[in-house]
Amino acid sequence: MTTGVVKWFNPTKGFGFIQPDDGGPDVFVHISAVERSALGSIEEGQKLSYEMEKDQRSGKMSAGQLQAA
Repeated sequence: MTTGVVKWFNPTKGFGFIQPDDGGPDVFVHISAVERSALGSIEEGQKLSYEMEKDQRSGKMSAGQLQAA
């Protein structure tokens, strides 16, 4: 799993971004991934581990399988 820090997340808008520890580009995270996780919610500065997943409809990559790191 990849690890990173929540750069920002807006539950009202339903998305945010994670800054990977490896210095790569920021990773999109959708509220549905947060809701599927055991976390319940995520906050700016929180350390997470995640897997990259491809959205079935859009084909875009985003963070999934979120866990506290």
